[in-house]
Amino acid sequence: MNLVNKKELISQGQWDEASEDSFKTLTKEEMEALRKAKPRNFASINSWWIVLSQVAITLVIASACYVFSSLADKSVYTYSALVGGLIGFLPSALFLMRIEAAKKSVKSSPGGFLAAVVSGEFIKILATIVLFIGFALKQPDLKWIPLLVTYLATLKCYLLGWFWK
Repeated sequence: MNLVNKKELISQGQWDEASEDSFKTLTKEEMEALRKAKPRNFASINSWWIVLSQVAITLVIASACYVFSSLADKSVYTYSALVGGLIGFLPSALFLMRIEAAKKSVKSSPGGFLAAVVSGEFIKILATIVLFIGFALKQPDLKWIPLLVTYLATLKCYLLGWFWK
């Protein structure tokens, strides 16, 4: 429906911006009954399980690199995969520690929690950049394919939270 049609309907009194049936406020008892009827919809996942899955996928890929690489390259491919996983899960763990600290803070408010999320995300991005640059400069013999594959696999672990829920 274009803007002209909407204006015509409003001027004719046929258009209601917010009808009374568009939403319903639930009472505390109704909300509790809904939670009991559909507990899976209200379940939350512990975020540390995501970090644990990132560590697990790092170890799986590093093991695969160890098993399937040639004898001369076993250590460098395995190490590169471990570094990629470290770059993936260490910033996530730092972010979660920042969030946990904000939850335990005495001055917890919505604004304070939002500030913790933003600062935690900043820490996460900064740690990722520093780790990539640091390992690239200090370890020039790293193999980038296993490093990036493992890093990307750890990033995909965030999707597991949706499937677990």
